[in-house]
Amino acid sequence: MSNVLEVKNIEKYYGNKSNLTKAIDGISFNVGEGEFVGIMGASGSGKTTLLNCISTIDRVTAGNIIINNQDITKLKGNKLNKFRREELGFIFQDFNLLDTLTTYENIALALTIQKINPHEIDKRIKEVAEKLDISEILNKYPYQISGGQKQRVASARAIITNPKMVLADEPTRSIRFEVSKTIIRNI
Repeated sequence: MSNVLEVKNIEKYYGNKSNLTKAIDGISFNVGEGEFVGIMGASGSGKTTLLNCISTIDRVTAGNIIINNQDITKLKGNKLNKFRREELGFIFQDFNLLDTLTTYENIALALTIQKINPHEIDKRIKEVAEKLDISEILNKYPYQISGGQKQRVASARAIITNPKMVLADEPTRSIRFEVSKTIIRNI
């Protein structure tokens, strides 16, 4: 089995010399193709920071992160944007849905950025919405739906582009357990 993710001795510091916080201290691990990995730890232990570094939201202070044989810690500018857009899906713990867009438009946004044909966008959204049981809310705005529905919309947005890797920060926090099992089984 080949590795899709290699995290090599990464460190992440916040602040400056007089007030330095080490959020990640020399973490290394590999994830093989097809593996599902969970990261557990106390609140404030660096779980979200680690995910943010892997997803290129944050940059590491030291070390390397290699995804599909590409060292993402060396990517910048348009190459980094292209990598993020084409290779990764991310489910944020606070949803990050745009309030001025319908749930359909929130999901479509990732495909629109990739300049996918509108007919293909519609087809993909309908397929993923059916899998995640959100078809009936596609015309609603985020403020009109429940927390669990928001989380499923955020999940749909993360997987709609068929990314090579999906990073999820507490993806089932707002979803009832029965639905969480269904999502994991159907994707």
